[in-house]
Amino acid sequence: MHKKLTLKNGLRVILVPQASTLAATVLILVEAGSEYETKNINGLSHFLEHLMFKGTKNRPKRGMIANELDSLGAEYNAFTGGQYTGYYAKVQKEKIAKALDLVSDLYLNPIFIPEEIEKERGVIIEEINMYEDTPMRRVHELFSGLLYGDQPAGWDIAGRKEVIRELKRDQFETYRTKHYVASKTVVVVAGAFQEKNVLGQIKETFGHLKKLPAPKKLKTTEKQSKPELSIKFKESDQSHLVLGVRAFDVFDKRRHALQVLGNVLGGGMSSRLFRKVRDDLGAAYYVKADSDLTLDHGYMSVAAGVDHLKIEIVIKAVLEEMKRLTTELVPEVELQKSKDHLIGNFILGLEGSDDLASYYGGQEIITRKTKEPEEVIKNVKAVRAEEIRAVAKTLFVDRGLNLAVIGPYKESESFRKILKF
Repeated sequence: MHKKLTLKNGLRVILVPQASTLAATVLILVEAGSEYETKNINGLSHFLEHLMFKGTKNRPKRGMIANELDSLGAEYNAFTGGQYTGYYAKVQKEKIAKALDLVSDLYLNPIFIPEEIEKERGVIIEEINMYEDTPMRRVHELFSGLLYGDQPAGWDIAGRKEVIRELKRDQFETYRTKHYVASKTVVVVAGAFQEKNVLGQIKETFGHLKKLPAPKKLKTTEKQSKPELSIKFKESDQSHLVLGVRAFDVFDKRRHALQVLGNVLGGGMSSRLFRKVRDDLGAAYYVKADSDLTLDHGYMSVAAGVDHLKIEIVIKAVLEEMKRLTTELVPEVELQKSKDHLIGNFILGLEGSDDLASYYGGQEIITRKTKEPEEVIKNVKAVRAEEIRAVAKTLFVDRGLNLAVIGPYKESESFRKILKF
């Protein structure tokens, strides 16, 4: 069982005790990501995340935070998404107080050294270049851009190089002051720790923050009347594709049915698409289906890396399996297998203190609510075959189809002809 508290300034604290482990994790999440940006600062949230490690008022020299964390034997990092940014460290349970001090310091007290900004600018640009040379990842960014277009949800989280080159120190300070406020922040500690000591340290460290207004992100708009394509030419040994449909947000009651649907379709080595595309057609090494539901938008997609010569065959096969889910009920044995697979993976994914911190913190930062694992398991078990078919009928329609492809293709007409159920 977890415990949630809210300080007077609005900062939320989640404590997740795990007596059976020898480790503990501190995770600080803030409602600030690429979907809170404007076009002229696209990529700033991610750039800022990098800069937070480059020096603080208490540790003003580059490398001091990393040196101390390494000395603790910590696993640590940070990440930026569309709707939040996170900073974490996982350590031996005896060292959680020191880890909390370090992660809190980089979150609360960055000093934005000008020469470090210039150095990190080059690092960010090389990170963007790396993603551009990783089509297995890049195709998902292409897909998001196809869905949401020229609005924050459709922009790359890392930003555009021309913007990164021009961002100034005062822009980082202004953005951080506006968005890194107590009411938009969640501090999570999970694992083996003394609750009284940890809570006292959090209150002492964060209690002085003022209660300030929390800016809201612009609502993502969704509009589509016909199948859409995005084809990016790249000489490669393999074509990478994402084929998907718009869905709904994370609050929708159909989310559990969609989750099971995705598992039936492409959730494991016994899933329909794995058997069809990899085992029968021998056309791909990886093929998987998943849903991504967030604060005000969501989608369900299939991703695969396929033989150039078989890409149209694979797309047709995916569409056929999607179509089948709109007409046929998933057989009881297959439905139970998919539920068991989902639940088993879910439980295994909660073994570590870092996993627990991400599970509870991720829910809180998006929905401002936290569910115990038992409730999630109960909801998955309750999904009926009729619910899966109903969701499939609603989502798997021609006008909602979207296809992103990276490979050696200079025209899209051949793909457009087959993009229909």
